Amino acid sequence: MSKLVIVESPAKAKTIQKYLGKDFDVVASMGHVRDLPQARLSVDINNNFNPRYDIIKGKEKLVDELISLAQKSDKVYLATDPDREGEAISWHLAYLLNLDLENTNRVEFNEITKNGVEAGMKAPRAINLDLVDAQQARRILDRLVGYKLSPFVSQKIRRGLSAGRVQSVAVRIIVDRENEIRNFKPEEYWSIDAKFNPKGSRKVFSAFLYGDANGKIEISNKEQADKILADLEGAEYIVSKVKSGTRKKSPAPPFITSTLQQEASRKLGFQSRRTMRVAQELYEGVDIEGIGPTGLITYMRTDSLRVSADAMKEAAQYISNNFGGEYIPSKPRFFKSRSNAQDGHEAIRPASVNLTPAEVKANLTTDQYKLYKLIWERFTASQMADCIQKTTQIDIDANGYVFKASGYRVDFDGFTKLYVESKDEEEAKVSALPPVEKNMPLKLKELLGNQHFTQPPARFTEASLIKALEEFGIGRPSTYAATISTIVNREYVKRESKQLHPTELGEAIVKLMKERFPKIVNVKFTAQMEQDLDTVESGNVEWRELLSQFYTDFEKTLKKAKADMEGVKIRLKEDETDIICEKCGQKMIIKVGRFGKFIACPGYPDCKNVKKYVENIGVKCPDCDSDVIVRRTKTGKTFYGCSSYPKCNFMSWNEPSNEKCPQCGSILFKKKGKKPSLYCAKDGCGYEKK
Repeated sequence: MSKLVIVESPAKAKTIQKYLGKDFDVVASMGHVRDLPQARLSVDINNNFNPRYDIIKGKEKLVDELISLAQKSDKVYLATDPDREGEAISWHLAYLLNLDLENTNRVEFNEITKNGVEAGMKAPRAINLDLVDAQQARRILDRLVGYKLSPFVSQKIRRGLSAGRVQSVAVRIIVDRENEIRNFKPEEYWSIDAKFNPKGSRKVFSAFLYGDANGKIEISNKEQADKILADLEGAEYIVSKVKSGTRKKSPAPPFITSTLQQEASRKLGFQSRRTMRVAQELYEGVDIEGIGPTGLITYMRTDSLRVSADAMKEAAQYISNNFGGEYIPSKPRFFKSRSNAQDGHEAIRPASVNLTPAEVKANLTTDQYKLYKLIWERFTASQMADCIQKTTQIDIDANGYVFKASGYRVDFDGFTKLYVESKDEEEAKVSALPPVEKNMPLKLKELLGNQHFTQPPARFTEASLIKALEEFGIGRPSTYAATISTIVNREYVKRESKQLHPTELGEAIVKLMKERFPKIVNVKFTAQMEQDLDTVESGNVEWRELLSQFYTDFEKTLKKAKADMEGVKIRLKEDETDIICEKCGQKMIIKVGRFGKFIACPGYPDCKNVKKYVENIGVKCPDCDSDVIVRRTKTGKTFYGCSSYPKCNFMSWNEPSNEKCPQCGSILFKKKGKKPSLYCAKDGCGYEKK
């Protein structure tokens, strides 16, 4: 007889088994074992929203094995992830294994280390039913919206579409930004920019015209700029004011889920789903030579900035030993979490700062190493001293006009010795100014009037969209990756050079939702719903009552939309083709059926002509001169092949182009990556065009 510990994944089980030893059996449930079946709504609306849960298809044998193991064990511990989803998995397991919900058999591990596992096992508790109810409420709410709304949207626009509580708002945010860009009217403005050097010095620095004795000047056209340039002809440039100061720059806090996804996108080019997958691997444990399986980071689904006293003490010791005592701040550094943050976990940090990225690199995959290094450096830097900068600001007088210049030099690098946070928008580079004094004359090297135009707001990237969702209070950190993947995979949004562009389909859905279901795509309403769901977790609101309040209004809105739009079908331009139906002469359209896209005559049912859908990329096959088309494997992976298959077997994982290699004349292919390029695939050539 032994004690049974159930976790979600085999990797996590392997790591925990090492710490618990032979008196314990640690097994994996492989995630959820019970859920709402996909084939039907599975929520009894007329019976107080009772959910119907079934064992997930394909997991029946696993559940039988878990039941058998539980019956043979003295004690069963449920050690699923320490969040709402993990609590729900434990609750479902308790039901299937016939465990008493009042038993203290639920354990949490904030980190999969010896200390973390031992601390968790010393503090077992009963399953938190408020957490379970919060997860149930969210799951059922999303099921009601998705399963009731998606058929309506599919019927009105295109088969196979989906609408969701969070995904629809995310698409709306992207569409609204696109409309801002379209409606933006650029305004002209000018700047007067100069370059000087102090007399007797070769050091050149830049300055800009600020204004005159009356204050700041706004230059809106060339005539104004030319007049000022004429006024400055032959002027003497004298330093009229020198202001020196000291500026402290503090480090960014350690990561929470959202900031980890943002920074991994900026610095590493990782999509949010990739970031979370790799972070899960680092949390669950990696086999480190000389140590064995060990979790390298704390739990990665958190919005708390709290750091344990032990972790801060260990970091201070590491910093002192490796950088010097001057790099330790004068007092411990604490960071304040957002007002609506759940403080159940620490911030994301290395389980031990002494396990440096360099020491574990040989045991990690490339992605694991990059992400661990990012987390390790961010946390360690957050515990380091401020960067101290000496700043200088100067005013320069010339014929009644005032130029300004500023610069700084680093007196003490502090945390910047290790890590500097990236920004969505590049900051203007400021360098040190040469030594200058009041009343010092300057030599003019260059004076230019430069025309500018105001710029529209930037399109969202994954990083900036996650930041926006977090600021609006939409979704939760653990849902961002899935939301973005869904709207891209559904083709409501497309990625172009890291930017997220709405498709015509995405815009059509948002337009329909804004007209017929304004609450569902209302940012404030969705944010309030998130807060309401949090009140379920705190035990202040009964989850069925919350669902009832939402559904009563939602059902009325849906019924009215169906009645108002009976017989209405929205046609998209992107669904039209140039292919003429040979049976009736109409332009054929792209439709989506059970097995994917196909081309059909819009005259259905009078004309039932259909054709196979082929995505032509406009490139000729290098082997037979037929068209190259987009094809997909059985698992959905994209590749490029000849339209004359099986007569011609040409295929490539990388997209071919119309350009020829200047060295050998072969076709060039597009290489994927952060900086896409063209390359020649012919053996022995090696040509690459950046």
